[in-house]
This record gives sequence, structure tokens and C-alpha cells, in this order.
Amino acid sequence: MSPRKAVDNELTKETIMDTARELFAEQGFQHVSMRKIAQSLGYSHGALYYHFKNKAEIFYSLVSLDFSLLNHEIAKVMNNEADNDQKMRDLFLRFIKFGLDHPNHYEIMFLTRDEEVQSFLQQEPSESYRQFSEALHQLSGRTIPIKETWSVFLSLHGFVSVYCRNRQSYSEVEIMAETHVDVILRAILQP
Repeated sequence: MSPRKAVDNELTKETIMDTARELFAEQGFQHVSMRKIAQSLGYSHGALYYHFKNKAEIFYSLVSLDFSLLNHEIAKVMNNEADNDQKMRDLFLRFIKFGLDHPNHYEIMFLTRDEEVQSFLQQEPSESYRQFSEALHQLSGRTIPIKETWSVFLSLHGFVSVYCRNRQSYSEVEIMAETHVDVILRAILQP
């Protein structure tokens, strides 16, 4: 295999990351090598080193990108014109939808157990949680204790994790997601 293929089949960072995300989610960080990623792409492993110095750099790039996508979803909710209760509902549903429509992203972001890569999951999850927490505080109009905010987050995360592991899409569980979110909202919004 040649390290570079024809221009119409050019190897890009994005194609490497897409393939690596799928492999990391399916096989785990430990079981994926630069050679395995390259093989899946039909390139020599040397071609990957033009874009990334190692698989850890690929993984970190994925984590960074995926959390920025989630943060973008939070920002979209906060910038829409709905009232605060509707925004909060949208925030929770978008979190669930994001996880179920992007299971490989979610797997890498929240469900990776490999201790070697835990060090890559420091700043990005904290920033997303901070944005989620601030949105919840702002939309509720009251100070929500950290333990309650964390419980809301874990409730959403648990829902996504169950259906994500079963590879069910958001459209398949939309009614359950809406019911789940409504239950959470009743608990938050009760006087």
C-alpha cells in the first residue's frame, strides 16, 4: 500500500478521525493501533503520521471535537427565542438526542473506561458540565445546588447510556426521552 493515494481519495484528518472514532468506540483505545486505523482506511500506517504523531493525539482530537459539538448544542438552546421552561426541556432533549444520534462520539466522551485515556478527559468534560450547569441555573431562575445539578446530569446520562449501549437512535426512543425529561423537569420546577 502506498502512503499517498490519488487526489480524489486524499487522506484527511477528518477521515482519519472518523475511522478512529469508530474503532475506539467498538474496540477500545488499547486495542486500536495506528496500523489498525490505517488498515481500515486502506493506507499504510506511515500516512497517518503526516497528520497525527500517535493514536493518543487522534483520541485527544476526537475528545476535543466531540465536546465542542456538545457545547455548540447547549449554545444553540440558550440562543433560541423560547421561554426558559421550554429551553430547559430542549436542553435536556438535545443532550439525549446528541448521545443517541452520535453513539460513537458519546462512547468516547463519557463511556471510555481505559485508564490510559482518562487523562485526555479532563478539561473538555469539565467545560461541558460547567456550561450545562450554568444553563440549568439561568433557565431555572434559581440557584440549583451542585448535587441536584449533578443528579440531573446523571439522570440524562443514564438514559443515554442505556439506549446508546443498545444502539437505539433518538427517533426510536423519542417518546421515552420526552417522558424522562418531563419527569426531571417536574422535579426541578416544583416549588
